[in-house]
Amino acid sequence: MRDIVFTRGSGWIPNVVREHGELKLMLGAGADANHEPRTFTFSIGEAHLAVIREDLARHLLLWSAVLPLCDAAGTRGRLDEDAAVALLDPILLSAPADVDALFRGIRWDRGRLIAHGADIDLLESGQVWAAMRAATETSNGERAQKYHAERRRAERGVVLSPLDTAVLKYTGQYLHGATVPKRKPDAVEPALLADVTRVIATAEQACAGMRISRDPRRGKRATDKRDWDRMATTVDAAVRRAHPELADDAVRTVSFLMCSEAAAHSRNTPMEDDDEAAGDHTDSSGNGRRAGLSFTDDKGVEKKWLPTGPRTATAEFWEFVGDRSAADNEVFTIEDEERGEGIQLHFYADSIARITTVHQGEGGGSEPEYRVEYGLVDGIGGYRKLVSRFVRGGCAALEQHGSWMSDVAEFERARRQRDAK
Repeated sequence: MRDIVFTRGSGWIPNVVREHGELKLMLGAGADANHEPRTFTFSIGEAHLAVIREDLARHLLLWSAVLPLCDAAGTRGRLDEDAAVALLDPILLSAPADVDALFRGIRWDRGRLIAHGADIDLLESGQVWAAMRAATETSNGERAQKYHAERRRAERGVVLSPLDTAVLKYTGQYLHGATVPKRKPDAVEPALLADVTRVIATAEQACAGMRISRDPRRGKRATDKRDWDRMATTVDAAVRRAHPELADDAVRTVSFLMCSEAAAHSRNTPMEDDDEAAGDHTDSSGNGRRAGLSFTDDKGVEKKWLPTGPRTATAEFWEFVGDRSAADNEVFTIEDEERGEGIQLHFYADSIARITTVHQGEGGGSEPEYRVEYGLVDGIGGYRKLVSRFVRGGCAALEQHGSWMSDVAEFERARRQRDAK
């Protein structure tokens, strides 16, 4: 049986409960192996409860000091209750100077106090007690996030100008550098917005006409890393050239914004349109065929494409790849039974094999004879071009695209030489 004795606010500040007649401090911290919040309790006395009721600052200080013990418990471990109980008297009942001395020798959650209004300069100078004069019951998580972001930049030796800061706020990456950037003009001070807009315009002009294609080898919504890197490099160079005063963090966030928007546009583009824009502008629909194509993966799953269907052959094939491709499923085949030929894509090796039937099998159980030739492929762009040409013109249409080798040993030497570069 657990009864709440004292609670402060509606946030995560620890509550005091009575459990089987015993007073305990209860707090939520961390998560278990199933990502569910963990709850910890440890015993306190009536004198401790009295201070917790009356003194917000000491309540918050105790919370800050206990949180590292919760972190140490991990997803399954037990809270070190003896260590937690040992914090009670020094924090709740000691003189202010003794509290400061304690916090100089233990781990504590600085961000928790900052979120609740603690004076940052006083905290940094070791005056924890004085810093808590400004403490509030209401939490401001963004204040703590800003502190941590600025501290991480300071550790890297990064100094931001007002324009750098404005650019990062515009993209929404001032607090979290890993956040997907967006355009947030309202987050920028009006006096700096025009300067930020000029930086963004420079980036837009630099990558005008560039795109980031999808890469179905890595999933239905994955995009081409080479395209991303190419766009990022182009934008980076243009912004640095036009705005040399910008810090690296500001330049990177602009490049990230341009690439993220291009990738999002590609993910939301129908596969047919994506194929059309992928660099091979000739018709690859395959609708002039008299018969269909067969797509298979390395697991034996098969999908048929018919020329009477509503979608192009290339769009159907790459969707099949996006649905089925995985770390243990990296070989895909397109077969044209009418022509007696096909291609096999080896995504794990950036290579391809084209297969043509030399002699059909005849009666008496004789097997067909095939000619197999191997070629190297330059990324997803190379695969798209080869698939498109095969769909349109069969193996003969691939003749001018790369060197084809029938000798396996020769091909392996060529592949190793390429990979060694």
